[in-house]
Amino acid sequence: MSVVRWQAQTRDQLTALLPEAVVVLPIGATEQHGPHLATGTDALLAETAATRAVELAAESAARPLVLAPTLPIGASDHHLPFGGTLSLRPETLLALLLDVARSVADCGGRRLVIVNGHGGNRGICSAAAAAASVRSPITVGYLDYWDGAADADLGGTPLPGHAGGFETSLVLAVDPELVTERAPRTDVPTIPAVPGVEIQRQASWHDQDGYTDDPAKADAAQGREWLDHLVRRLAGQLVDLAAAI
Repeated sequence: MSVVRWQAQTRDQLTALLPEAVVVLPIGATEQHGPHLATGTDALLAETAATRAVELAAESAARPLVLAPTLPIGASDHHLPFGGTLSLRPETLLALLLDVARSVADCGGRRLVIVNGHGGNRGICSAAAAAASVRSPITVGYLDYWDGAADADLGGTPLPGHAGGFETSLVLAVDPELVTERAPRTDVPTIPAVPGVEIQRQASWHDQDGYTDDPAKADAAQGREWLDHLVRRLAGQLVDLAAAI
């Protein structure tokens, strides 16, 4: 079944669809991904996961699913020192998401799901979902696409990491031309960690040279397997959301 894309519909078509539909909004980032991976990785993977999941879920969802245009820039200030990064301040991204949710509601939409593809967006997406549901007559869900691979056989590969084995494998599966030569990584430093505590530390990114685990271990076939797994999981969540909200 073809994906119903917001930007491909007329105003009358959307007016008819939105009151009963679930709008799916992918958001990523445009930021440095080490010396080997394209800066559009997060937007590419969020859009790919959301599009494939919507297409799969539309076959059995109780409501129409409408795929909104992907937001390609996120909160990436921590990557600015490396170059190649476009970033919104956290407060700007929060305002942007609230405006998008308000727009959906003003157009008659009552259900919105944010599919996030960038770690730096997580807290902001959560805050936006909560605030939008208070400010407008709309129910908002939020999820990170990579969580759909949490129960896959990752073979020790960090999930999602940053420009490491997981993301590089997925990009190899989706568009291998966006991956350049990868030197083996043997110098990944130990990052401070305390169980149950989220630690934010700018120095960690400099210590890692802007990427986490070894991208040389990435594999296109493995990427296809992980992508198929997480798409099925995400599609199931969309079906459940369509029934629940």
